[in-house]
Amino acid sequence: WAATGHAHEHAADAHALKLNAGKKWATDEPLRQGMTKIRDAVDEKLPAVHRGKLSAAQYDALGREIDAQIAHIVQNCKLDPQADEVLHAILADLMAGNEALRGRDAKVSRGDGVMGVVHALEQYGKHFEHPGWKPLPSDH
Repeated sequence: WAATGHAHEHAADAHALKLNAGKKWATDEPLRQGMTKIRDAVDEKLPAVHRGKLSAAQYDALGREIDAQIAHIVQNCKLDPQADEVLHAILADLMAGNEALRGRDAKVSRGDGVMGVVHALEQYGKHFEHPGWKPLPSDH
């Protein structure tokens, strides 16, 4: 993802991605549910993305699912202000990747958009306490 050169143009401020005094931030059920659904939806499509076999309609459907889960998280997730700030940086990356995977960013391919989403999910796993969270394999 970083190799595309676009990673530094996204909204997430690297300074916002910090731990809670060395520990991961607490999560709530709506956040865990939404992030798990996004992870599972992306996981299911990754092999086809890597083989260049995902159709435009499949990218669009994946993008709609990610949008729906982000909206659910934003409406229902209640974290303390510092954790919320970190989450918003990750959600900004998630949304930027999702825009690209939906074909809305002319500078980034749809496949690279998916990798942006994968990267955002990886950052979520590194910064938030989510029992049973598994990062997506990068070599699917």
